[in-house]
Amino acid sequence: MDYKKLADLLFPEVDKDFNYYINKYKKRNLPAGAEVTRIAPSPTGFLHVGTIYGALADYFTAKNSNGVFYMRLEDTDSKREVANAGEIAYDMLCYYDVCPMEGYRGNKAQIGDYGDYIQSKRMNIYKAFAKHLVSIGRAFPCFCSKSETKQDIIDRRNEQLENSDDIEEKDVCRNLTYEQIESNIKAGKPFAIRLLSLGNPDKTFEFTDLIKGKRQIRENNKDIVLLKSNGIPPYSLAHLVDDTLMGTTIVIRGEEWYPSLAAHLELFDAFGLPRLKYAHTPVICKNDENGGKRKLSKRKDPEADARYFITKGYPKTSLIEYLINLLNSDFELWRANNPDLPYTEFKFSLSKIGSNNPMFDFNKLNDISKTVISKMTAKEVYNGVLTWAKEFSPKFAKFLEENRNYCEKVFNIDRETPKPRKDIYCWSMVEEYYSYMFGLVTSTELEKQDEANYKEFILAYGKNFKLPKTKEEWFNGVKQVASTLGYATDNKAYKENPTAFKGNVAKACEFIRLALTGRKNSPDLYEIMTILGNDEINKRFKI
Repeated sequence: MDYKKLADLLFPEVDKDFNYYINKYKKRNLPAGAEVTRIAPSPTGFLHVGTIYGALADYFTAKNSNGVFYMRLEDTDSKREVANAGEIAYDMLCYYDVCPMEGYRGNKAQIGDYGDYIQSKRMNIYKAFAKHLVSIGRAFPCFCSKSETKQDIIDRRNEQLENSDDIEEKDVCRNLTYEQIESNIKAGKPFAIRLLSLGNPDKTFEFTDLIKGKRQIRENNKDIVLLKSNGIPPYSLAHLVDDTLMGTTIVIRGEEWYPSLAAHLELFDAFGLPRLKYAHTPVICKNDENGGKRKLSKRKDPEADARYFITKGYPKTSLIEYLINLLNSDFELWRANNPDLPYTEFKFSLSKIGSNNPMFDFNKLNDISKTVISKMTAKEVYNGVLTWAKEFSPKFAKFLEENRNYCEKVFNIDRETPKPRKDIYCWSMVEEYYSYMFGLVTSTELEKQDEANYKEFILAYGKNFKLPKTKEEWFNGVKQVASTLGYATDNKAYKENPTAFKGNVAKACEFIRLALTGRKNSPDLYEIMTILGNDEINKRFKI
């Protein structure tokens, strides 16, 4: 068959050759060893937290090698496209400090010499590449329609196999004559373009994954689709074209793409183009309802949406450090040894990414976030809470704005000390956590057997109460009242004979804490009392 003639028949409108685009996009002028990575989300919904996870690997790989990290929008799935999803994806990447250095930028003008960075505006390029493969006999038109049943296609395949030893994976249209193809086109039949695979599934070859090392792969034997009947390329062709022309050096993607790797590599070879380096990251999972393990799902898991952590008020650094910890397990040790360094100082490496799929663990995230917040100043906490409240709790935001000095004092309790308190992990919990500082106490954790002693102690301690100037004076005052009511002020004596006393000084302080906060545990009690002031304290001591 005259393949060039066939290519002209299938693509009469394509007037630029494959080599035109190869020559148009010049090789990047970068230092030796510089890596070019990309993030290429589809605007089919919210940005998955797994995309942030992958983007961190892309960003650090490029940054650490003085390379380029860019963004491409893969918007070829028009049926599933969601309005403004591309802009949201870009904004989320920038919010989480993995802002692309080049490429698509949402509502802003694109940056870079390798665009357009929106796939729907590159259709002429994909067609030129597909036409080239047809012209060298490595691609063919497929006229199988979606209206055909699976049995129809099986029957046609069996008919072909009677006259050929070709394996069943091969497409039934691969051996159509030029005349048959021409007749189908004149009849107006839509067609897809498929790769004519030369692979043998009984043979394997070795490929080095930048994360998992050397892997044995079976040769591809599937005639994969390169252009759908509507002219839109699936990922296989689109990523080859775009990553080649845009100068990508490493494709970092999820392990779920690994089964497609053999087909992608065969496609590079068919074009005579150098293969890219690939790194397949493990996929973030969680336990399902039955105790099994499944991928974090857009449909089932609210935390799959990167915006979820904003609505809950997690500082962005908390999620970033958690995701880095999932990518490089030695980050946790590094953080312990470098508690005050920014995470950007950590030496991230693709080779340190583990092979097991990590589990999304809120307990671990919360622990990391508690540490992150514990290192903030009171002003930073105030600004973080206020920013969150303005969007998600306007009433609380108004209170914060009207009582800034008071709130900063509250947030400074047990803060900016060698061992700051680690209790808050997101801004949405602040109003409830500090409710005793923002309003009257409405409930207590008082145990029934303590009720009489509680009332007796608070009535005695609260009579003509005035807060002493020092913590030492205050504590001595607590001991004095406790002693007169039969409480032990000597811990050794209390341990030796606890039934001889109503309690100890710790129990007396617990009663004061319950009266003022409604809780048995709180930050430093004397600091709380200092901020509340005598008038508010006396209101709360009234029984």
